[in-house]
Amino acid sequence: MKRGKKVLAAILIMLLALNLTMPVLATEPVEGEAVQDEAEQTELTEEERLQQELDAVYALPVESNEIDNWPQGPGTYGEAAIVMEVETGAILYAKNIDAHHFPASITKVLTTLIALENGQFADPVYFSNDCVSFLQPDEASIGMDEGNQISLEQALYATLLASANEVAYAVGENVGKNAGYDYNWFVDQMNLRCQELGGANSNFMNTNGLHDPNHYTCARDMALIGRELFRHPEFFTIAQTYEYKIPESETTEEHVFQQHHKMLIPDDEEYYEFAVGGKTGYTSDALSTLITMADNGSMQLVCVVLKTHGKNVYPDTKNLLEYGFANFSKVSAADYEASEDIQSIGSIQETETVSTEGAAVSGGYVIVPNGVEFKDLEMEILPDSDVSNEGTVEYRFSGNLMGSVRAVLSQAYMEKRVSGTEDQKPDSKTDTKSKSKKDTEKKENGLLKGLLNGKTVLEKRILAVCAAVLAVLVIAFIVVLVRVIRGRKRKKRR
Repeated sequence: MKRGKKVLAAILIMLLALNLTMPVLATEPVEGEAVQDEAEQTELTEEERLQQELDAVYALPVESNEIDNWPQGPGTYGEAAIVMEVETGAILYAKNIDAHHFPASITKVLTTLIALENGQFADPVYFSNDCVSFLQPDEASIGMDEGNQISLEQALYATLLASANEVAYAVGENVGKNAGYDYNWFVDQMNLRCQELGGANSNFMNTNGLHDPNHYTCARDMALIGRELFRHPEFFTIAQTYEYKIPESETTEEHVFQQHHKMLIPDDEEYYEFAVGGKTGYTSDALSTLITMADNGSMQLVCVVLKTHGKNVYPDTKNLLEYGFANFSKVSAADYEASEDIQSIGSIQETETVSTEGAAVSGGYVIVPNGVEFKDLEMEILPDSDVSNEGTVEYRFSGNLMGSVRAVLSQAYMEKRVSGTEDQKPDSKTDTKSKSKKDTEKKENGLLKGLLNGKTVLEKRILAVCAAVLAVLVIAFIVVLVRVIRGRKRKKRR
């Protein structure tokens, strides 16, 4: 009887301890804490409260700063930020880059990409009732009416420069219809294209970025979209235009609108000489969002900042771009690669290839951080097949992809591969166990990555603490249970 009570007590203690850990992960504070926090907030002025909020966001961890020997990047007043080099896809700066956030109107760069890939500038864009009926008075618009008709080229100028929500909807509806489908097909293409580019943390519900709780993205995915736009020079022609006019026609009155991205306006105090394109965004839920493409003649960068607090979206972006240009350089792998495994950099027959991380293979260039030499990069050769003498060579620094190039593999490497393949045949139990262990570890790492995907650093730490507490409690429970069972066995023997 006493043993039974002990078991029951142990179970109750474990449940109580688990219950105590749960509020750590809750989205709302308990009632007592809420009252205390409210009392503290009333003691602060509005200015002090805002500054406290800004300081907290600025202090959020920058993951790239935690990499050994990596150039230290600035903090931001945005909750997520990234700087990506265009040709290699190398990530130079990372702050919560996979966390879900609302994109607001920077959604329209993806709308533009899908339109450029599936339409022609001369295609007509007709405004149905669906294109204009959803608009609210405070939402960005150029005042198009049902029955108006313009060209796709004119529509994209209005979408990017004026951030016209009704025009972005009309782009999706008309490009979809011209392809034999509808608006929903266009939105589906937005999601599919994002995934094809390597995006894994986005879900787009519309073409304009108006708030929808299921319409979200992350800094990494938006950077991949921005990177792809460098394949479309017409995007930059539109994005760099200061003012555009849709002339009066039989179906449409004249519309004149200007550039909204201040880093692209020469007379603006936020102007940045290396900025070549981008898009602004804002909603009360998303706060300020911004995507900016820059080119200093040596490197091309994409910078994305999400959920920026206060009026810091432009200073943060400029600081990040300056950080990228000042602390990294692009070098030709052919000029430095001395491995006897590589005959030459560049493919005999050039074909479009993709690295293991979804980034397109560069034209022979890799990114090197300041203070790091090319020889310090980790090299991995990925042959096209067992018999091919061509392959992809990936270069990493501290595990981070710095570039992927095509290469012709040397005869010496081919001979080593043949020999190595024969040596690695699983002809012993040791080899089989080793392979099984590696496969298991790979699966476990994949599951862990999936669990932590999109979580902030704080959330990851909380999950780790909870997991540790749970493990200790489970072990304690098992120990108590074993002792009880042994005690009962002894009692029966007596």
